[in-house]
Amino acid sequence: MSEESRRATVAVIGGGQAGLSAAYHLQRRGFVSAVAQPDAPRTFVVLDENPVPGGAWQHRWESLRMATVNGIFDLPGLPKPAIDDAEPSRDAVPRYFAEFEREFALPILRPVRVDRVSRADSDPAGDLVVESTAGPWLVRAVINATGAWDNPVLPHYPGAEAFAGRQLHSRDYVSNAEFAGRRVAIVGGGISAVQLLEEISRVASTFWYTRREPVFIEGEFSPETTGRDTIAKVVADVEAGRPPGSVVGYTGLVWTPYALAAKARGALERRPMFAAIEPGGVREADGSFTPVDVILWATGFRASLAHLDALQLRSELGGITMRGTEVLGEPRVQLVGFGPSQSTVGANRAGREAVSRLVKLFENTPEGIRG
Repeated sequence: MSEESRRATVAVIGGGQAGLSAAYHLQRRGFVSAVAQPDAPRTFVVLDENPVPGGAWQHRWESLRMATVNGIFDLPGLPKPAIDDAEPSRDAVPRYFAEFEREFALPILRPVRVDRVSRADSDPAGDLVVESTAGPWLVRAVINATGAWDNPVLPHYPGAEAFAGRQLHSRDYVSNAEFAGRRVAIVGGGISAVQLLEEISRVASTFWYTRREPVFIEGEFSPETTGRDTIAKVVADVEAGRPPGSVVGYTGLVWTPYALAAKARGALERRPMFAAIEPGGVREADGSFTPVDVILWATGFRASLAHLDALQLRSELGGITMRGTEVLGEPRVQLVGFGPSQSTVGANRAGREAVSRLVKLFENTPEGIRG
């Protein structure tokens, strides 16, 4: 495609669950490939940074099995096949996503990284410019589905630069074999931290650090009650312009089989966050010293939205004010897989909602849709 011909009605940024759902619903509403039919009145393209299908799932650690993950919901229009609970999630989920892409012949360009989205001019109904490693695209609207995998949270603690051991984020974890016989500090109070504690404590001495006392939910997690209440809290935050927190921050931790196994092994003995890092270990909050060989930061992720900074979408509170999937004041930008739609089932619903909102926007725009 030439520089002049890169135009689409909608650009979907990201090819994970939320992006695939949005692409499916665009196709259902009559949008066609901007690559194959660039002159059609309603076109779309999906720009995915990953070299192959699978979204962030292809990067999960090797030992994370399907029995352990928190549920993978069917993509629209193609039920997931029978899945072996013992299979690594980084194999099973990308295979399902690849089948979905083939089934619907979605116009996905990869690997393509989007660096910046900006307004082409001052016209509030004008084009947006999507600058990417495949060149610029002029689009009428953007459905952003970039998730959070590329934006890990790495807190800074005094002395971190002088630590003589190894530091890594959970996104770089492969398996517990690399920590056999070591002394490992695991930092974080979320689901991944508990999973890693259970796994690594089988072969190493582990020390668990969190900023706040972890809260475990007694009884089973109920999608009908706990899930609904959690979504309501997240919606309240994003509608007020506050940054959404982590899922565990809203729900607490569940006594899953791996959490119970970690507890039985004594790995859930939580310590207050250490005060500093020293070359051979960590200085505890009470002033004592604990030697460690590894510090594993299971400290989560923040949404990957830096490429949208030029649009100045953030509120004074630091979040992005939204109504459903729509950014308040900028309806040409829809965020899916963000805030209330971080879960896989939420991502599916958000893809459909984002497309519906854009179709309505285009119908109400005087010049209609121009591809």
